[in-house]
Amino acid sequence: MEIKTADYLISNADQAQCPAPDRAEFAFIGRSNVGKSSLINMLCRNNKLAKTSASPGKTQLINHFQVVSSTGAKSSTPWYLVDLPGYGYAKISQSDRRRWEQMIENYLRKRPNLTQVFVLVDARHKPQKIDLAFLSQLDKWGIPFSVVFTKTDKEKPTVVERNVQAFFDALRETWQFLPRHFVTSSEKKLGREAVLDFIADCLGQFQAPAKK
Repeated sequence: MEIKTADYLISNADQAQCPAPDRAEFAFIGRSNVGKSSLINMLCRNNKLAKTSASPGKTQLINHFQVVSSTGAKSSTPWYLVDLPGYGYAKISQSDRRRWEQMIENYLRKRPNLTQVFVLVDARHKPQKIDLAFLSQLDKWGIPFSVVFTKTDKEKPTVVERNVQAFFDALRETWQFLPRHFVTSSEKKLGREAVLDFIADCLGQFQAPAKK
């Protein structure tokens, strides 16, 4: 699959104000400073699409991007890419943190066209409780998701492999089936084709929700 166009559409703090759910939607989320914006830009081949920042907590709203892709001779397919605020950012007030959490939960649980959530995990670190807890919450809510390991170029391959293995070992303690995962590097464009091929498969199976 190739991305033909990718453009910023709208930002808001209320899922009820999101664009019409008439096409497939893929959301990206992870701990603050996990490399989410860089991954989105790498997938879309547009370094100015999602705003990157050295300061965690920069994304504070539900950000929709309008994407048009094509697969081989297939005609263009429009879909939404969503950049969600990071979780686990400590340098905000309790009230702001709860507001963010509620905003994210409402979006994840009420967005009818949400096709897949890509949960980003920093491959440089051992399993973090907050990541494992977030996956468990998504599973409890019945929301389809995949794990995307990021920043693999910033650590030795053996360390990355060990951390990925440890992450799934931690999941195996309570999970019967493990989620799909991707190993990526925004710097080296690693994992781009695999993620986009999976999105293409999801697009081929998507059916728009019935209008109320």
